[in-house]
Amino acid sequence: MFSAESFRTASLRLTPEGDSITRILAAAINALEPGAAVARYVHRSADILDVAGREYCLANFRSVRLLGIGKAAPAMSKRLGGILGNRLDDGLVITKQAVAIPGFPFTVLAGGHPIPDARSLAAGQKVLEFISALGPDDLLFCLISGGGSALLSAPLKGISLEDLQTLTAALLACGARIDEINLLRRHLDQIKGGGLVRLSNGVSIISLILSDVVGNPLEAIASGPTAPDPSSRDDALALLKKYGLRDKISASILATLEQAPETAKPGDPLFAKVQNVIVGSGLVAAQAALVQARTEGFNPYLLRIDLQSEARQAAFYLATFLRQAKQTGDPVPRPACIVAGGETTVTLHGQGKGGRNAELALAAVTELADFPGVMLATLATDGEDGPTDAAGAVVTGESYRRALGMNLHPGDFLSRNDSYSFFAALDDLLKPGSTGTNANDLVFLFVL
Repeated sequence: MFSAESFRTASLRLTPEGDSITRILAAAINALEPGAAVARYVHRSADILDVAGREYCLANFRSVRLLGIGKAAPAMSKRLGGILGNRLDDGLVITKQAVAIPGFPFTVLAGGHPIPDARSLAAGQKVLEFISALGPDDLLFCLISGGGSALLSAPLKGISLEDLQTLTAALLACGARIDEINLLRRHLDQIKGGGLVRLSNGVSIISLILSDVVGNPLEAIASGPTAPDPSSRDDALALLKKYGLRDKISASILATLEQAPETAKPGDPLFAKVQNVIVGSGLVAAQAALVQARTEGFNPYLLRIDLQSEARQAAFYLATFLRQAKQTGDPVPRPACIVAGGETTVTLHGQGKGGRNAELALAAVTELADFPGVMLATLATDGEDGPTDAAGAVVTGESYRRALGMNLHPGDFLSRNDSYSFFAALDDLLKPGSTGTNANDLVFLFVL
């Protein structure tokens, strides 16, 4: 469990309400503890397993196996392993850091993230071998969480690792949404887009999913290895055209998208023995934060959980909303804690350091300049904002004045996408460390 101390920054130390705010941030992360999310939906009594209201008799299966994919896979696997006990025969976990899980028969492998690397390919090959040994008399638990798309890769024939890396980097740089990126991935990979089901020889599958995608579409979370894919190859080609990428990627990717067989679609009997269950999402974290906010004396308000736009556009929208709430007491009177969730994007224009959460915060600095009694805090629930060790940043009405006093001009940093350096100088980066979980990003608006 994360303590409030993990969220200290300069602005939070200076703000009288800082202790309360750090406890609210901690409550959001702790609500997403992956093991607890699994335990809420899986219950065992002797050999009878209840998964979200559906019963399974473990004695009816030749073997019970576990496949964990994503940033939250270790904690999810450990908790499920504890529930299954000696009925669990084998496990394979693909995550960001290959750390052993004592007491369980798990092989743990690391993959690359956010861009796949050679480890991702090795992990993909291992998964193919793992599921090829399964059959219709076996039960496979798939524990899926964010990050799985890059951590695990089994590209279709003719596509190289370099092809995938170039495509992924281009998509990340042009501001494509995660659901769009994963749409393309589904049509280029053997395991994604329901491919895991197709290759596992009729095994019964229970897929427990911690969502990091707005709206929780099964096909988009880790690119939907156990879910049907409603998109087509034509949709994938249209995305390349939308972002002007057709001339920036390899001919092999274009050829695959034009010629490869379609992915399995909704209604395909292939999925008759698959149960997909969403066990956690950004909404869970937002609701927990609001409960804690009320405990701390704030009036809580959930603004929205479907925020999707360029980070700079989201900053303008949220800062405007925050100023209005301060000035009018609408839609919630002060002291207020207003929470929004979603996942913004960043179109790269410079070579600076930062992620979408810190960029949103940086774009809000000028919007909140010299506006007293407000605070905006951004938070990546996995504790990592893009390629950095920060989860987000904190902005107040004093941030702009403090920055100018240090000869830091927000616009200059924004022009080169260097939000990390800006907030590092102000000591206002949120650095709780890797949380071991992953859902949508959160933005907290405080009227103090």
